[in-house]
Amino acid sequence: MATILTGLAFGASLVASGVYQPSVILGQLSLDNWHMIQAFLTATATSSILVTLAQSLNYATFKPRSYSPIGLFARYDGNILGGMLLGHGMALSGACPGTVLSQVALGIRSGYFALAGAAAGGVVYSGFVKPYLAGREKAPAPKGEKLGVHEVLGVSRTVGFVGLEALLIGVVGATVVFTSLGPEAKIHPVLGGVLIGGVTQGLSILSRKSLIGISTSFEEVGEWFWSLVRGEGWPKYSSIVFSAAVVAGSWLMARFVPELGEVVGVEVAPASAALGGALMVIGSRIAGGCTSGHGVSGMSLLSVSSAVTIGVAVAWGCVAVKFLL
Repeated sequence: MATILTGLAFGASLVASGVYQPSVILGQLSLDNWHMIQAFLTATATSSILVTLAQSLNYATFKPRSYSPIGLFARYDGNILGGMLLGHGMALSGACPGTVLSQVALGIRSGYFALAGAAAGGVVYSGFVKPYLAGREKAPAPKGEKLGVHEVLGVSRTVGFVGLEALLIGVVGATVVFTSLGPEAKIHPVLGGVLIGGVTQGLSILSRKSLIGISTSFEEVGEWFWSLVRGEGWPKYSSIVFSAAVVAGSWLMARFVPELGEVVGVEVAPASAALGGALMVIGSRIAGGCTSGHGVSGMSLLSVSSAVTIGVAVAWGCVAVKFLL
């Protein structure tokens, strides 16, 4: 029940914030619309406050997210490669692994193709990419490996937290002052970010003692596919339940507040959406998380792997929109 309630809240928050719209994502990657960054970084900042509070009260314990090595050149090489694929997929589809669920709930045509591509990406990752990467030789993790930005910088968790908050508030504040809102903003993106990082993440911490993330659900879809093909046992499904609740929460929010479900802007071609959906899921799983798992949750934990993944995803997505598509 906690998983379902958290998924409902996440879906409702995505719709309320407006970040589910393809025009918001593509506008951000083309640097024409800063709605997504304002909502995303506010969600991360709010989530970081709640994570820090929960840990200081000994209510829950969260560690920085691990690196995703694939045996090429560094412990974080999977975060770089996965981030590139995630960013390229977002640029092609106008979606990410979380927002595609809201797009489907609201009947956005490209969302159906992106979701089909994402499911196919989960099948490809589970059946081929994951086993291949598992068989690659990788250097063992060094003793006392530093996973947090504060650990790498040699400062306390408190100093790292204050620095993160100052950085996020500064970036959001600057974009609020120097950019204007688009027609997609039914509520201010900052308020939308508070709903995602405060209400949804807060509910997840309070009820599940865990943090939100989406891309695992597509890996579970792939595991179910291969289990059925091979006649094996029943795989896990908790992330699929969470994603189904996200769809339901998105639909309910748009049903009861119709103006939040009004889609503005671009139409994404079906082939582009499908390919983008596959790439963003494969990339997310190679990197060990997506814009919610690495972004809102992982970055709030000061995870180096999350900062690398999201930084590369956004940067590569901008390059893809400007020069490669």
